[in-house]
Amino acid sequence: MRARLLCVPVALTLGGCGRTEASEAPALSRAVQAASAEPVAPPAVPTRVSLSGVLEPSQGPGEPAGGRRLYSRAARTWIFAEPRGSSSKLGYLRSGASVAAAATPTGREGCAEGWFAIAPRGYVCAGAGATFDASDAVVRATRESPPNLARKLPYIYGMVRKPGPVYRRLPDAAQSLESEPELESRMRAWLEAPGEIGASYAQHVWLGQPGVAPDPALALRERRTEGLPEFLGAGRVLSTLDGPAPSASLIAGQMKARAGYSFLRTFLWNGRRFGLTTELTLAPTDRFRPIQGSEFHGVEIGKDIGFPFAFVRSPEAHLWQLQRGALVDAGAAPYRAALKLTGKQRFFRGRLHFELEDGKWLSDEHGSRLDPVKRMPGWGKSGERWLDVNLTKQTLVAYDGTRAVYATMISSGEAGLEDHEHTTATKRGIFRIHTKHVTTTMSSDEAGEEFELRDVPYVQYFEEGYALHGAYWHDRFGTPKSHGCLNLSPEDARRLFFFTEPSLPEGWHGALMPLRGSVVFVHP
Repeated sequence: MRARLLCVPVALTLGGCGRTEASEAPALSRAVQAASAEPVAPPAVPTRVSLSGVLEPSQGPGEPAGGRRLYSRAARTWIFAEPRGSSSKLGYLRSGASVAAAATPTGREGCAEGWFAIAPRGYVCAGAGATFDASDAVVRATRESPPNLARKLPYIYGMVRKPGPVYRRLPDAAQSLESEPELESRMRAWLEAPGEIGASYAQHVWLGQPGVAPDPALALRERRTEGLPEFLGAGRVLSTLDGPAPSASLIAGQMKARAGYSFLRTFLWNGRRFGLTTELTLAPTDRFRPIQGSEFHGVEIGKDIGFPFAFVRSPEAHLWQLQRGALVDAGAAPYRAALKLTGKQRFFRGRLHFELEDGKWLSDEHGSRLDPVKRMPGWGKSGERWLDVNLTKQTLVAYDGTRAVYATMISSGEAGLEDHEHTTATKRGIFRIHTKHVTTTMSSDEAGEEFELRDVPYVQYFEEGYALHGAYWHDRFGTPKSHGCLNLSPEDARRLFFFTEPSLPEGWHGALMPLRGSVVFVHP
């Protein structure tokens, strides 16, 4: 029997798709009564991304009179409902983020430097991972590279290809050879290797924006330094998110094989490209495969297509033409396309087929037909936004009240419809989204299934450790592939993250709302 993996805070022991960074995700059962609870929309002022993928930045409430900007200098700067640490947590800021704050503290209970009210709500303890000093070393290193909500992946990503050291400061030539004895031979092999393992593959990813990256071989010959941040010059040791900078040790740790890393920015240093990780360490990008992320995303219902339609779920799918009562191969079906149907369906050779508008037919073995729900649930009738997830069809349909507005393909737990308690199957039921993270790290130390994925994008927890989230490490949406969570393409995850509740206030990296978020209905 295969052991299930975890997708939960380290402090919890619940089911799901992988262990995450410590969080306050509630371990509550969300059955029908929870899904029927009256939603309460928070008075947030969020940045929005439309279902068309267009970023619609909020103007925000503006600075409070006489107020200041409060900056996060920690991995998580918690926001509390009241000015004391024993009150409930509303969400958190990430290093480099800033919010408008009151000019004077509301109180000092358990916080020597004072609790400050922030926009649009909540209180932050100044000094506990937060500062008003814009020149703080951590703030300077992170504030210019916030998660980019205008693109499908909020950071720059790479998967470890050849594990090696992660640095606290930039090594000189001698230190590089000492730390990486095989460096010269490995770099020669990397520069000459073809395909995804070589230096010619997707180097533009490291720029974090449109453009053409310098040729790695030329940059290495010229020992070029380019784009080096000022705070990294002169052998400076990076500050950490956990407190003062450690000793001037060069090595911060070792990469794990096939781990996913996220970077705030990259730059050339003595001819070699390095990335500044979101944890404020430095890693040479020649040890990574650059991640471009799937280009797939779903369709807007009523705008791009209307019911009934089908997603082509398999790259092996074919279309068929009916001739003299028999099906004749009409060529390959466009993989992952949404095809309009007439509504007619027939069995041919024991297999159900759907008729397309052009008269061709698509087998349900390789296609998933989508129709509106037959019986509208109470939360839809009351006007809530909700998600209808079909595990057999590997599809998700987003509803705004009773109106279907978006549809896409997912990758659910690879164990299919088996028992979620003992396998990697996705748990079925009616749940509510309780916690959101723009990004969070997931990992597992389960024997034979070890993984570490930094900054998984656009994560929405809906039951214990089960979440919807973007997957940058695969492109098999429409096929069960996860460890229990509902994998979405990065762009689908981004759009749906901003469609559902709880909404995310401007500048926040995460938000919590037990029993108040949008319904997620997961069924066979």
